[in-house]
Amino acid sequence: MLKVGLTGGIACGKSSVLAIFASLGAHVQRADEVGHRLMSPGEPVYRRIVEAFGPQILSPDGAISRPALAAAAFPNRIAELNAIVHPAVLAYENEWMRSIDEAEPAAIAICEAALLIEAGGRARFDRLIVVTCSLEQKIARFAERAGIGPEAARAEVARRMAAQMPEAEKAKLADYVIDNSGSREELEAETHKIWEELRRLAR
Repeated sequence: MLKVGLTGGIACGKSSVLAIFASLGAHVQRADEVGHRLMSPGEPVYRRIVEAFGPQILSPDGAISRPALAAAAFPNRIAELNAIVHPAVLAYENEWMRSIDEAEPAAIAICEAALLIEAGGRARFDRLIVVTCSLEQKIARFAERAGIGPEAARAEVARRMAAQMPEAEKAKLADYVIDNSGSREELEAETHKIWEELRRLAR
């Protein structure tokens, strides 16, 4: 089985690229969704986060409020949060990839994570894909996604970027770089091209 890591900067279109790969037949997993699952009440990760960051990060129903947790963690305590969440996410993903490998040895499994490299995950994968776009596109896309104004989006993008490895450095480590600065059609064409290469490698 071919193990592929997918990462990139905030609002660069990682989820869009992952969805295209899924439509082509890849097994896909998003670290953010895994983390969300592991943060559910009753899970060990949930208990450790609440102990570390306090009850003020909880919603009235007892669930962890993602915006409240992000506000508490970024940028000064992000390493503390990552130390709780990342090992559990990596263990979950490793088991997920192992089960796919057993059932379908010629499969392609793609894990997407914003902090894939920062979490020390590069060595777990056979190939690494990095998605990029311009700063202004990140701001515009984040503003649209979050439903906020451009200045608030600019501040939040800057805050998130401060906790990540610079995109240029990520690109140097990549086997493939997808520049998502163009149209949807261009993104699909580039992703399809990489998929064909991944299929050859998986065989």
